[in-house]
Amino acid sequence: MNVGDGGTDGAAGESSSAVSRWVFSISQRYQHLLDKSTPLVRHRWILLALMAFIYAVRVYFVQGFYVITYGLGIYVLQLLIAFLSPQVDPEFQALTADDDGPSLPTRGSDEFRPFVRRLPEFKFWYSLAKAFCIAFVLTFFSAFDVPVFWPILLFYWLVLFISTMKRQIMHMIKYRYVPFTFGKQRYTGKKVFHADDDDASISRP
Repeated sequence: MNVGDGGTDGAAGESSSAVSRWVFSISQRYQHLLDKSTPLVRHRWILLALMAFIYAVRVYFVQGFYVITYGLGIYVLQLLIAFLSPQVDPEFQALTADDDGPSLPTRGSDEFRPFVRRLPEFKFWYSLAKAFCIAFVLTFFSAFDVPVFWPILLFYWLVLFISTMKRQIMHMIKYRYVPFTFGKQRYTGKKVFHADDDDASISRP
C-alpha cells in the first residue's frame, strides 16, 4: 500500500515538475519576444492600433459591452496621465527645495535635461495592449454585457477626459515642462571665415 502511494506521489511530482518546466519555458520565450520588441516602437504602436480597431469592430457588431468599454476608457486615461507626468512631481520638489524649485527645460537656452516619465513608453504600450486583450476576451461572456444607455457613459468619459487633461496642461504650464524629449540640443552655428583672416593666418610666421 505504501509502495503504491509512493509511486502515485512520484508520478504526481514528475507531472507537476513537467508543468513547471513548461510554464517556465513559455514565460522565457514570452519575455524574449518582449525584449526583442522594445526597440520596435513604430511596429508596436501599429499593432496596438490594430488591436484597438478589432476591439471597436467587435463592440460595434455586438452592440453591447459598453460598461467594459467605459472601464477600458478610464484605464486608458489613467495610463495617459501617468505617461505625460514626470517621474518626480515638480510641485513636491518646489516644496522641499530651498529655492523656487527646479523646472524642466522648455527653451533652447535652458540646460538640457531629458524628460523622465512616471510611466515609461514601453510599459505604457504594454499596459494598453494587455487592457485591450482583456477587454476583448470579456466581450465573449454575456455576464459582462450590462444594459446601459451608452451616450451617458460617453458623456461622462468626455467630461472626465477634458477636466483631467485641462488639469494636466495647467500643471505643465505652471512648472514649465513638456512631456516629450526630442533629443539633446546641439549648437549648429557656423563660424564665419573672412578672407582677411585667411591671409593673416597664412602670413603669420
